[in-house]
Amino acid sequence: MTSAPTPILAAGCVLWRPALAGGGIEIALVFRPKWSDWSHPKGKLKRGEKAEDGARREVREETGMTCDLGIELPTVHYAVEGRPKEVRYWAAEVAGGSFEPNREVSRLLWLSPEAARARLTQQRDKELVDAFLKAWNEPPPGATLA
Repeated sequence: MTSAPTPILAAGCVLWRPALAGGGIEIALVFRPKWSDWSHPKGKLKRGEKAEDGARREVREETGMTCDLGIELPTVHYAVEGRPKEVRYWAAEVAGGSFEPNREVSRLLWLSPEAARARLTQQRDKELVDAFLKAWNEPPPGATLA
């Protein structure tokens, strides 16, 4: 009997800010040339790293932004080359920083939630926008998005 492969553990954020034009919010999406896709900033955890710390680190590495983690969003499960992957996500408000293209991410866009949902490559990332908006509109008692 063979044991199931150990899942790849990762973390990321639905990174947001108040819309610059006023009214509403914008969500940051990153373009990863290696995968030719638009996604939320995320990445593998380092050995012994807490998911919350990994989410903040990945946002900083991929977008150049610092952020304040808010409510935890649904964990996403999928397979990469036959190995299970588990990604924990948080809603995170940008706190500062600026984007510079890097080896992992060539572009960053700030879009309305509707435009972000349409631009995202993977259905699972679109569903995170839905979960984020539901939390935004109906936060649990005592919870804040950031």
